[in-house]
Amino acid sequence: AAGGARLLLGLLRGAGRGARGAGRGMKVYTRTGDGGRSSLYTGERRSKAAAVFSALGDVDELNCAVGVAREFAATDLPAREGCPLGEQLEDVQSRLLDVGSAVATPPGSASDAKARRAHFDAGHADRLEGWIAAVEEELPPLKNFILPSGGRPASFLHAARAVCRRAERQVVGLAGEEEEEEEVVELSVRVYLNRLSDYLFTAARYAALREGKPEVVYKKE
Repeated sequence: AAGGARLLLGLLRGAGRGARGAGRGMKVYTRTGDGGRSSLYTGERRSKAAAVFSALGDVDELNCAVGVAREFAATDLPAREGCPLGEQLEDVQSRLLDVGSAVATPPGSASDAKARRAHFDAGHADRLEGWIAAVEEELPPLKNFILPSGGRPASFLHAARAVCRRAERQVVGLAGEEEEEEEVVELSVRVYLNRLSDYLFTAARYAALREGKPEVVYKKE
């Protein structure tokens, strides 16, 4: 399996085992994917070219993009007391591992125990909405289209937003026209990714504001 998918599946399989195997950690390689196939958490083997692994890869890439933005926020915004972005982005990264776990566990084919373990709580999207509302109180009204800009943390948050939109499209695309979407991926996962892109856009504007960097406005010729 790809690195991100392997990590989240390892976390899922290790959950609930208590101290058994503690200290051994997870192997970096397993050789089980050398033939071009990998496993979902349900145990189903699929080609690595399957859409579900493309979705997992995009969610993993999104997590990396958020991590880069978080590191730049820690470097460029440390003196701005009360800035919540670092803590919020760290939470987002953990939730994205949960998103990957849910995507790798289609409810329609998972056992009850595995479905419960990989369940993604709808309250995570509510938390994003609360963060957006709090930040918007400090932001000036948006009167023009803006270009990705506003300093390093803001620019990387805009890049993460774009990756988030792609990840959302991949996850939504897992449900074909003839399939019940809830049998493929939980609604709460799709809602979270949709709301996350809104949060990342708002966070980018907030980072620019806190750093005192101008946002570049779109100009039509």
